[in-house]
Amino acid sequence: MGCTNGTRLLVPLFFTLAILAISFFEISTAQFDSSIASIPDTNSSNVSQPMKESNNTVRVDPLDNFNKYRGGFDITNKHYWSSVIFTGVYGYTIGLLWLLCGIVYGGYLLATAHCFKRNGKPMKKSVCHKQCYLWPILLAIIFTILAIAASGLALGGTAKFHSEAKSVVNIIINTANEASETIYNTTGAMKEMRNNLGETNATGEASTFLSSTSQKLDVEAADIERQARKNRRLIDKGLKIVFVITTVTICLNLVAVIALSVTGILRVRRAINWLIAICWLLTILCWLFFGIYFFLGKFSGDTCTALENFQENPYNNSLSSILPCDELLSAKPVLFDVSAGIYNLVNEVNSNISILQATTYPNLAYVCNPFSAPPDYIYQPDNCPANTIRIGDIPKILAIFTCSDSNNGTCKEGEFISTSDYKTVEAYTSSIQNLLNAYPGMESLVECQSVKDAFSEILGGHCKPLKSSARMAWGAMVFLSIIMVILVLIWTAQARHQQQLHSLDGSVKPHHQSPTATTDSMQARDDEVIKDHSNPNSV
Repeated sequence: MGCTNGTRLLVPLFFTLAILAISFFEISTAQFDSSIASIPDTNSSNVSQPMKESNNTVRVDPLDNFNKYRGGFDITNKHYWSSVIFTGVYGYTIGLLWLLCGIVYGGYLLATAHCFKRNGKPMKKSVCHKQCYLWPILLAIIFTILAIAASGLALGGTAKFHSEAKSVVNIIINTANEASETIYNTTGAMKEMRNNLGETNATGEASTFLSSTSQKLDVEAADIERQARKNRRLIDKGLKIVFVITTVTICLNLVAVIALSVTGILRVRRAINWLIAICWLLTILCWLFFGIYFFLGKFSGDTCTALENFQENPYNNSLSSILPCDELLSAKPVLFDVSAGIYNLVNEVNSNISILQATTYPNLAYVCNPFSAPPDYIYQPDNCPANTIRIGDIPKILAIFTCSDSNNGTCKEGEFISTSDYKTVEAYTSSIQNLLNAYPGMESLVECQSVKDAFSEILGGHCKPLKSSARMAWGAMVFLSIIMVILVLIWTAQARHQQQLHSLDGSVKPHHQSPTATTDSMQARDDEVIKDHSNPNSV
């Protein structure tokens, strides 16, 4: 019987080793496949626009008859999502196999129980020593401790991954919100200029242009803001759901494992059977979460690689479909024309000031030109000389030359600017200053500098922790899943063994006899023995 119980323990261990070999073989095979994925595949139909792309996104696509996906990192392409989600097939497959094993084993238990009741033949009771009970208990305790440690690693890895992923999402969404705010600031200045043009009876062509342009920009800003809000909500909801379900599953699994060990040691048969079923189901979930976090780790690696490619070439990379920097670059000539126009306007004003200084007002200050000389027209408002004034401060200087309304419209000596002209100048200079205040943001937006800065922050401080936490999460989950398989098999074999012993004890229970019947049977045996000894031919 000792050999039989040893076989009961070896079969689960061999089954576990087989699962280990399958899982790590497929993982290593995936790495090998990714290293040779640069071989062209002319039969694939999901190739997107050609671009320089690393081979880490070339994967099997189940939606394309399991051909290789070669479309690069494109979150708008369903084939990309199909291929990257399929990388977690190891966990999904093993979880499904474990579910099928549970169904088969449950059917086997029902069948044997039905056949045992139907035949009613008692099995031969075996002689089993204490080692048959001691060794499985010791193994179960060891693997329970390992399961507790693996649960802690899994909780830590998933929590760190959730935190890093949320930080990356916040950086990207905040960058989008800043772009939207920059556009709103620009359209605000344009609307103010349009209103001022209307008040001063200026040409309707400029007013119409400012009105239409500001409306288009407002629509774009509102769309960016709406998409950012929608994406933040969806991504936060997805991350929270995965994190909460994973945490609850691991915690329930931890409680179930400890309860299973306690009830197993105390030999509470009914409770141990329920706990084995619960742990079997939780093991399926652990395998599934291993697949999910393995896929999330691949997606994190793809994202960081795409960000690196974007830093190298913002205008032709795998993110061009969602970050059209090349389209924004087409607005740079407009920004250049604005810079040149303000530069020439300030120079013209300063020329008139030079005339006034030479004739009437020698102490009149020049206006600071916020742009450098052509051909660059670089915006540099901090490089103004000390004896100049900002465009927005021009009304303060002109106020002393403006006729006062308190004198019934008559001007004093030195006052040569009418109140209406002063208000017009004040409106224009204020509008131009507001436009200049929004200029750095617009320049950064057109050159995708804000996006580059955000991606640099992600690459420098979050990509490495994100990928390492994803590896920690799926590594801990696969370790916990393997431990759970071994632990469930040990307790299943032990519970089966205890069930058989209980059934045998019930089947060989002695019948109750009366004292008279017992005495008569003993007397009959004694007479038979005496008879045998008295008969010499009996031997």
